[in-house]
Amino acid sequence: MQSGERRTTLADVAAEAGVSVALASIVMRGAAGAGAATRERVLEVAQRLGYQPDSRARLLRSGRSRLLGVVFDTRHPFHVDLLTGLYDAAGRVGYEVTLSAVTPRRDERTAIDGLLQDRCEALVLFSPRTRTADLATLAARMPVVAMMRGIRHRDVDVVRTDDARGSELAVDHLVDLGHRRIAHIDGGTMPGSAERRQGYQRAMRRHGLAELIRIVPGGPGEEDGVSAAARLLTDPPSAVAVFNDLSATGLLDVLRGNGHAVPGDISVVGYDDSTFSRLAHIDLTTVAQDVDALAGQAVRRAVARIESTAVDHREVVIEPRLVVRGTSGPPAEP
Repeated sequence: MQSGERRTTLADVAAEAGVSVALASIVMRGAAGAGAATRERVLEVAQRLGYQPDSRARLLRSGRSRLLGVVFDTRHPFHVDLLTGLYDAAGRVGYEVTLSAVTPRRDERTAIDGLLQDRCEALVLFSPRTRTADLATLAARMPVVAMMRGIRHRDVDVVRTDDARGSELAVDHLVDLGHRRIAHIDGGTMPGSAERRQGYQRAMRRHGLAELIRIVPGGPGEEDGVSAAARLLTDPPSAVAVFNDLSATGLLDVLRGNGHAVPGDISVVGYDDSTFSRLAHIDLTTVAQDVDALAGQAVRRAVARIESTAVDHREVVIEPRLVVRGTSGPPAEP
């Protein structure tokens, strides 16, 4: 169909095929009630005219949309990675995904409001910043699944990684390599930041390194890693565990730009295993969040709420894993 042309309707197909609209509908739905010759003629006409059934309109007429509304942040590469898994998981159970983005000039409330107008049957929120009370109010209207953030409210389902455990894996890896002076660049007020910070502190204490705990203020963006690097380099540690991969890339740029060998002088471990962290020129050791498990569980929780099936086990926590690449190694001076 050329731009500006009218969309071909079922009535057009019926008229061209010489049948009623009702009979054309039977054929297009694959239902019983049409002869073989009629079925073949209607399908040929539909293909020739470029007719595409409007499944969304049909669902809406039935009172269903089978739409999962997803709020994600364009500034977070891991959110984009997670969308791939979510589309796959939703498709397997016959649901579609519609997106609403948070951007530097579009806040989360606006993104959520946009999805409410699309008649979504449930909302899946990536790392939501909205207050718990407001999420609970939203959950009174439709199922809400919060991802990558712990929320203590019985009406809001949660699917998240064990972030404290993830930070422990990072510290354990660095200690096994021989590091003691291990710093942590945190994520500020981002969801998951407190848990990752606590995991770092717990692991340092477990290894007898409590007096060497050093937390550097940071955030989720590359620029946050750059800012943290300036503070870090006043007294360089031998290794750093960073809140996420994007912040870690900012740190890496500053370290290498200032002549510090990575991992020769300073080892760096990120968090997320974002797609870009696997690029040859980054090759970042990182804590991986399981995209397929997170996405699959989020869709299961949303569909269970929609269809009023089992809704126990409100919080699902996924185990992270360490991915060792080229930015971590033994310290220069053990």
